[in-house]
Amino acid sequence: MSIEAICRRRSNHWGSRVGILLLMLASFSGTGIAQEYDLSGLPHYQYSNSQQLHGVIRIHGTELTQHLIHQWEDAFLKLHPIVRFGDYMLPSGFSGLVAGTADINVMGHTAWRSDLKAFEESFGYDPFEVMFATGGFNLRKGNTPAAIIFVNKSNPITQLSLAQLDGVFGAQRTGGWNGTHWSTASARGPEQDIRKWGQLGLTGEWKDKPIHLYGIDATLSNWSELIQRVVFKGGDKWNPALNEIVRGGVEVPADAQIVSSVANNPYGIGFNLMRVVEKNPGVKALAISSKDGKLAIAPSSQSCYDRTYPLVNAVYLYLNRPPGKALDPRLLEFLKFVLSRDGQQIVVDDGMFIPLNPGAAIEQRQKLE
Repeated sequence: MSIEAICRRRSNHWGSRVGILLLMLASFSGTGIAQEYDLSGLPHYQYSNSQQLHGVIRIHGTELTQHLIHQWEDAFLKLHPIVRFGDYMLPSGFSGLVAGTADINVMGHTAWRSDLKAFEESFGYDPFEVMFATGGFNLRKGNTPAAIIFVNKSNPITQLSLAQLDGVFGAQRTGGWNGTHWSTASARGPEQDIRKWGQLGLTGEWKDKPIHLYGIDATLSNWSELIQRVVFKGGDKWNPALNEIVRGGVEVPADAQIVSSVANNPYGIGFNLMRVVEKNPGVKALAISSKDGKLAIAPSSQSCYDRTYPLVNAVYLYLNRPPGKALDPRLLEFLKFVLSRDGQQIVVDDGMFIPLNPGAAIEQRQKLE
């Protein structure tokens, strides 16, 4: 299909020349890196209603997700030809949902608490969240990759549990956030702090050596938020000794600085993304277990696809669905398509994200009923 035909079939809020240029560039962004994933356990999309779907589906997203969204739209239009799409592909948080100008908000990460709070204050309930893909692993920029914990290659440590990571990177706290709601369930005292390598079982020269921490700024980054949500159980109190390397404004990217800092410090530990970690032979990634005594899972594209690696990431769709109310039929069918084998195969072909495995996709589909 030509670029002009695609643009005619959608009502885009871009400037025409800019929109066409971005779309042309995006059309090549997913080529050459798609991997094989077994989606055979996921059913194909089927539409059983005799009534033809119609109306406009308004989608807000970002330039990083626009190629994938447009592929979904093109495939959906072949099945429902009188549906139309209104796209706004600029970073806008939840502004479209809050203002009522978007039906679906596509996020390249879980929603920030500020977005959730704005929505809650406007409507009095939480937005409807649907996971549409797993974050990437090591192939692409901007694909919401898993968080990788790594140490200096000379360090005897090969694995850590989430509780140990909390002890290393976290601090005493009175509770944590579950969305916009505060809970004291994740409170912990300073006795659980881990500040020396001997507290992780190392002996000899390592026993009394302090742990030096390196990471991306803990204010508003996807990986910091993931650690707070999964490791700190919603808490936001970090070990004050963390060396935060802020992104932007330097010749050497912050990601590379973090990894090289650990490579040059035998007592260092850091968190970052695999495509940077694996390039530096001076560090090694750690396997992570969900609980003490549980099997530790090494980070890989397969363990991310299986969603067994505890620090796997994900990307989401958000909608304004009042509690107890059914989704509009056109939105329901579009989401069913996204979560079908057909929709997830498009995720594979696009190459930006890892598709949902059948179990995860079916679990998300059950939320639509």
